[in-house]
Amino acid sequence: MNMERQVRFWLVGLAVALVALYLLRGVLLPFVAGMAVAYLLDPICDRLEKWGLSRTIATTVLTVLFLLIVVAALMLLVPMIVGQLTNLVERAPGFAKALREQTVSLLAMVESRVDPAIMERIQGAFADSANRLFSWVTDMIAGVLSGSAAVANTLSLIVITPVVTFYLLRDWDNLAKTVDDWLPRAHAPIIRELAGEVDQTLAGFLRGQGTVCLLLGTFYAVGLTLAGLDFGLVIGLMAGLLSFIPYVGSVIGLLLSVGLAFLQFDTWVPVAVVAGIFFIGQALEGYVLTPRLVGGRVGLHPVWVIFAILAGGALFGFVGVLLAVPVAAVVGVGTRFALTRYLGSPFYDGDRGSSE
Repeated sequence: MNMERQVRFWLVGLAVALVALYLLRGVLLPFVAGMAVAYLLDPICDRLEKWGLSRTIATTVLTVLFLLIVVAALMLLVPMIVGQLTNLVERAPGFAKALREQTVSLLAMVESRVDPAIMERIQGAFADSANRLFSWVTDMIAGVLSGSAAVANTLSLIVITPVVTFYLLRDWDNLAKTVDDWLPRAHAPIIRELAGEVDQTLAGFLRGQGTVCLLLGTFYAVGLTLAGLDFGLVIGLMAGLLSFIPYVGSVIGLLLSVGLAFLQFDTWVPVAVVAGIFFIGQALEGYVLTPRLVGGRVGLHPVWVIFAILAGGALFGFVGVLLAVPVAAVVGVGTRFALTRYLGSPFYDGDRGSSE
């Protein structure tokens, strides 16, 4: 098979895979989640094997422990989260009214310097924007709590994901060997080397950044709750979860928490305390957590991660979000490999390379 036919073969295979992924995106969530959990637990399972346990027993122990931890966390957190979300939905009209009043009073301070007709239009625009914002947030939360698709996805995650995790984790080494046997023999060493780089990148990002998100979410949730902020638990956990996307979690969490604190408290001190919690969290993330837990092993630029997650979510929904980082790692490693080959090829050196 010549090079042109090989390229055509792999491009057609890639196109078929993308089309299948798009068509089946509605049922892939538990399988992708199970694969992600199996990938994260595989090193621990390998260590248990070295301690003398069989692969099946090690897989069973890890799967059961993981399920117990998840169930315990859900039993503790879900009632509080649902309660705060329900309370937020009920109080959203009041927040909209308070925001409108605060906006009007703030605009009144500069009313004397602006034409009255223009000022009236600005006030109306701010009031309408506030109402639309809170209406959108209320509808989104209500949809998350009551949507049939969300319920179906949750049930599939609860029922199917543990099964997928168990079988993938038990057969992980055999699956890896099978895929290795499928590799084209002439290019197998290079593909193995690139796969190792992808694995190192994913391990550094998913395991390291996942731990950072968990610690930040706990810090934000506890800190905002102790500061007396309503819905502090929900905002803190959401900010920690969104920290998986560089800079997004901290910015959204800061804006939401400071905005609610501004509406809730009558003095500036609690608002400053709430803002200070996020600044401390960012300092911990930038100078302590990320250097120690993630370090320089990732090789994924934050802008590339943000683009990959947004593009994956737009194309394939939540499944695309889960697949975004692995795909970004593969594309990043492949791009660096192609660039290295290009810099050492006659296409880069031109006549100078041939003359030497």
